[in-house]
Amino acid sequence: MRHRVFSTTVRPWMDRGLTADARAALVVEAMTQDEKFSWLSAPMAIPLGGASKPEGAIGSAAYYPAIPRLGIPAMQQTDASLGVGNLVNVRPGDHATALPSSLLLGATFDPDTARETGALIGQEARAKGFTVLLAGGCNLVRDPRGGRSFEYVSEDPLLTGTLVGNSIAGIQSRQVVSTAKHFILNPQETGRVMVSSDLGDAAMHESDLLAFKIAIEIGQPGAIMAGYNLINGEYASENAYLLNTVLKGEWKYPGWVMADWGATHSTEKAALAGLDVQSGANLDPEHFFGEPLRKAVEKGRVPQSRIDDMVRRQMRSLFAVGAIDNPAAPGQPIDYEAHKLVAQRAAEKGIVLLKNEEDVLPFAKGAKRILVVGAHADVGVPSGGGSASVTPVGSIVEPGASFMGLMTAKVYHPSSPLMAIRAEASAANVDYLDGKDIEAARKAAPDADMVIVFAEEWRSEGLDAPNLSLPDNQDTLIDAVASANPRTVVVLQTAGPVLMPWLSKVPAVLQAFYSGSGGAPAMAGVLFGRVNPSGRLPFTFPQSETQLSRVEQRDPKTTTSNPGEERRGGIFHVSYDIEGSDVGYRWFERENLTPLFPFGYGRSYTDFAFSDVEIRAVGATIEVSLKVENTGDRAGVTVPQIYCSKAGKNGFVSRLGGFSRVELEPGERKSVTVTVDPRLLARFDPSDRAFHISGGDYTVFVGDHAQDQNGVRRNVTLGKHRL
Repeated sequence: MRHRVFSTTVRPWMDRGLTADARAALVVEAMTQDEKFSWLSAPMAIPLGGASKPEGAIGSAAYYPAIPRLGIPAMQQTDASLGVGNLVNVRPGDHATALPSSLLLGATFDPDTARETGALIGQEARAKGFTVLLAGGCNLVRDPRGGRSFEYVSEDPLLTGTLVGNSIAGIQSRQVVSTAKHFILNPQETGRVMVSSDLGDAAMHESDLLAFKIAIEIGQPGAIMAGYNLINGEYASENAYLLNTVLKGEWKYPGWVMADWGATHSTEKAALAGLDVQSGANLDPEHFFGEPLRKAVEKGRVPQSRIDDMVRRQMRSLFAVGAIDNPAAPGQPIDYEAHKLVAQRAAEKGIVLLKNEEDVLPFAKGAKRILVVGAHADVGVPSGGGSASVTPVGSIVEPGASFMGLMTAKVYHPSSPLMAIRAEASAANVDYLDGKDIEAARKAAPDADMVIVFAEEWRSEGLDAPNLSLPDNQDTLIDAVASANPRTVVVLQTAGPVLMPWLSKVPAVLQAFYSGSGGAPAMAGVLFGRVNPSGRLPFTFPQSETQLSRVEQRDPKTTTSNPGEERRGGIFHVSYDIEGSDVGYRWFERENLTPLFPFGYGRSYTDFAFSDVEIRAVGATIEVSLKVENTGDRAGVTVPQIYCSKAGKNGFVSRLGGFSRVELEPGERKSVTVTVDPRLLARFDPSDRAFHISGGDYTVFVGDHAQDQNGVRRNVTLGKHRL
């Protein structure tokens, strides 16, 4: 009772019976101007150029000081795309669980896994004393060569928005704020601080903006991070149309907008355009939201109400998740072994079986000799570089690449495929070669009952892949080994799709992505049948780079890709109007292209059948009901996918309208009902700022993937609707 009296009389904003909005308004009213400005900008809380980290900072992305007289704790922010980051070991000896890449999460097609792994990150972050997580990568994979593709979920807005939203909800369930990033159209790293991503308004709302909208609806993230890039000629951090008109206006988003680190370009323009916080101010040419913003307020060019709004939005989000009422404190216990198992289960759900001729997989146990080939298969599994990098205890670190004045390491999580195979296979001999000597691998291959080649590529923030070929002569290695032993299986540990010139020579291929702390036992479990693979591709594998919507890439030497670096060249434009909203599998359908492997594709060790399909119009949407049966002899998971298209005026190619992950025992049959998001049946009309269902006949098909020719196809008629 004492707390109640104290909170309502001395600090009324501490009354938990009030709404988050009301509490935020009250605390902002009580703040001094200096206190407000202390939360409008901050340097990177990692020492750069000999500078020390701010006093009170744990050591991470950013630190905003506590306001003790008001009972407001410090705001500690950390990178946390795939686990709590510790860039350049700023917190010596501090480690974290590494989750699988976001693309692998996308391959699960499982909102529950997204929520569970999000909660894991939130729990570890809170236990380390963090308040805000720079997570929630919501950009669409528009270019499979993108350096940060592994941080994003898929090429589809529904799948991306659904899983990111659930991940955010999981994070925030642990009383920490999550972001959604990078708002918007940030699919490439080459020249990311110089590139204008150009896309028409309608297409933007039907693709990239729709992904963010769905994620925001589901997860209610406390913050949005604007990207480095420009959109249609205006920097993301000062794009009034996107921040004020769309995000805060039409969507009524209540949280705050932060710049990416070193991505603020002005004072008055940015503040009035909707940017609330200048992040990583020491990476910008000027402390825009410091003294220049104070002077702009004093001279009346930026109203005081705007400053109050900037701070109120932050306080509102912190109150909403409980971060102020229950402040995080570093040094709390973390059960890393239990969390490693969570990461392993996620990897097991997302690994995709791409090929399995003559049921060569799963391997039978008891082989006399297995040969494992791969540069790091004896020590660990690869991960992506940059701010998303995570270093569990025992990680192997190699030189990576420089960005933002820091050296990002190439990290291999301490999960040895070789050791996991030895544990899983019960083979008399499991031998290992790193594959650097191709001739030695070729000579050793014929003597093995089976050969497993682990192929890898490393991607990083600030660095796009030059092409879709495996690096370091691995294609030649695979070809040589497979030519010597027809029982060669390839495991791809890649950021995204790669070309496979050797595909016809190998009977089986697994797409394992970056598989995280529990990656090795997950991969071994699939190879030897303890795990029945259930992953589905969250992107399209092209047959060649000529099938991409933009074949040519800009030479990174001609432009600047990272903040804080000397600018080379001027702003340049990349047209995404080429494909518009037809990203990935939609582009392939529109252009009548046959991919190597289609979006949504994945095989199993059992068989499934769909039957009793019913498709009906229900108001402004479509409802699909079906029976799903496991017709094989082992338990498994399938993912029926619903695609919708419309011919003629206001028509569109197939769009993923819904999906369901279904677990079945042998012979088991379940009823499934999927309701299509009506926005996937509509076109956006910029003239009246709304989605419109034009009415008429729509084609709906239920299948295993985006180009499933055996799926059930039906027509259904809808009336006109304004959404």
